[in-house]
Order: sequence, then C-alpha cells, then structure tokens
Amino acid sequence: MRKSNWKLGALSAVLLISLTGCGTAKEAGTANANETATKTATKSNYPVKPITFVAPNGAGGGLDKTARLIVKGLSETKLVTETMTVENKPGGGGSVYMAEYATKETKNPYKLLVNSPPVIINNLKKEGNSPFGYKDTTPLAQLTKDYGAITVPADSKYKDLKALLEDIKADPAKVIIAGGSSPGGMDHLFAMLPVYKYGLDPKAIKYVAYDGGGEAITALLGNHATAAAKPVSLILPYVKSGHVRVLAVTSPERIHTDLLKDVPTLRELGLDADFTIWRGVLGPKEMGKDEIAYWDKVFKELSEKEEWKKLLAEDGVESEYKSAADFKPFLDEQEKLIKEILDVLGMSKN
Repeated sequence: MRKSNWKLGALSAVLLISLTGCGTAKEAGTANANETATKTATKSNYPVKPITFVAPNGAGGGLDKTARLIVKGLSETKLVTETMTVENKPGGGGSVYMAEYATKETKNPYKLLVNSPPVIINNLKKEGNSPFGYKDTTPLAQLTKDYGAITVPADSKYKDLKALLEDIKADPAKVIIAGGSSPGGMDHLFAMLPVYKYGLDPKAIKYVAYDGGGEAITALLGNHATAAAKPVSLILPYVKSGHVRVLAVTSPERIHTDLLKDVPTLRELGLDADFTIWRGVLGPKEMGKDEIAYWDKVFKELSEKEEWKKLLAEDGVESEYKSAADFKPFLDEQEKLIKEILDVLGMSKN
C-alpha cells in the first residue's frame, strides 16, 4: 500500500513538472511571438508606392518651380527611388487646396505639400482667409530661401529706394505698386514692409494685385505701375535681360549673385526689417513617426548634395535646410512677424 502511494506521488510530481514546463514554454513562445509581431507591426517599409508633391499654385509659379526642383533633386541623387510627380492645385492663393489637404489627406503620407509664407498669411488675414494653416499639417523641412525685391523699370527715374519712399511721403496716391498676390498676400506684405519701417502709412498706397508674377511685371514694363514687388528668383531673368532695376532686397545680407551684388538690403538703408520667402515641405497632420524620420533623413541628405546646390543656384534661390524639429519653431516665429504686418495694414482677422 505504501509502495503504491509512493508510485502515485512520484507520477503526480512528474506530471506536474511536465505540465509546468509545457506552460512555461508555451508562455515564452507566446511572448516571443508577440514581440516579433510588435516589431513587424512597427517596422515601416515606407515608401512603397508613388509620391505626389503638390504645388498649390499654377505651372511656373514659385511653389511649382520648387516642387519640380525637389523631385529632380531627389531623382538625380537617387535618394528616393519611388516614382514622384508634381501636381498643381491653384486657387485662392493656396487656400483652396489647403482646406482639402487639412481635411481629406490627414493620413496620406504619399501626398506632400510644398508651401511658403502664404500658408501662414492666408490663415491670419481678414479677407478671404483660410481656417487652415501650417498647424494643420506636419512640417517636415525647409529646403530653400528666397527674398523679396522692390523693382522698377530700367528706365525709371528712381535710382534708389529712398527716392521712391520720399515720393510716397509727398503724395502716396501717385504711387502704384504691382504684385502677383492678392492684397494681404506675400508680395503685398514685403512691398509694404519698407514703407511701414520708413514711418509712412502703407494703407495710403495703391497696391494692384495681378494673377501671377508674370502679369505684374508686364504691368510694370507697360508703365501701369510705379514699382513691383516680386521674389528675387522670379525677377532675375528680367534683371539679366536689362528690363528692370532692383532698388532693394529683403534679405539680411546682400544676395550672392553678380546680377544683384550692388543692390542694398533694407537694413543697409536704415530700415530695420527683412523678409524671408522660405519654401519647404509639409506632411499630413497624422503622419507616422517612421514616415517623418524617413523624410528627415532624406531631406537632410539632399541639402548636403552638390547636385542640389547646383540646381538651386541655376534657379536663383539659396539652400536653407531646417529639420522637422527646427522647422515648426521657425514657422511659429514667422507667424508673429506676419501678424504684425497685417495688423499695421488693418488686414488681420483678429
């Protein structure tokens, strides 16, 4: 009887050990499987299909040119091997597509938005404003910088900016400034910046908005405007052809090109102001961390490539790289500056 009990106890112990061992192995196997599944789920193979860079203006505009430069640079350097295309979405100075992007593309990492100061301006100005702005996106990188140019016809009586400002002071009604953006838009803002800093009333000047930079220059050359405000990169061909004279630029330092090396900055003229026309890439609001990290790496490498710098030099713009982490704080500061100018013009929505 004792022997039978001993055998039964020993058998129970063996079964208990076996079952415990099986349970431990099963739990370990499940834990390993879960860990592997988690790693597989979090690992991103992005991108795996074509990418679209959207320029919220028409063909030939500043953002269109920038988007095409980005695609060309990424293709030539082979930093991105997926197919890339540029899509133009004009309308409302970029505000029409901004509404679509901020509401319908919030989770689409294959559609990236190329933008510039209007994404802030349109969100802040009173008339024709957009309820959406850069805070409804994921800022990925600033890639280039451009500046404003105050321009007159080559045969204009104005040889320097001070002469123009003095005429505005004497009779602002006689001066007409042309631009390629709507009132309160980018061209209008940097055109009024020197006027404001000179102590004059920007609201007293007649600003005429044309549908695009080309038409603004046509108006200038046809003597329908006294001066024009356009980005440096878009005005360079007309400087080279000898059709226009640039009185001043809004850069902190002189532009490093032979065509504009003798043109002073606003600061050189005693006007405490500059205006950077940044251009960069924004992603959808709900972009994943792996997707952000991918573009952080790609855009940083692009900014360091000689091929990229050469492309920009040929287009008259300068490289200026800011990572995703640095781009957002920069946009916050830009928002403050733009609101200040809109407030002075009485064009801020708040």
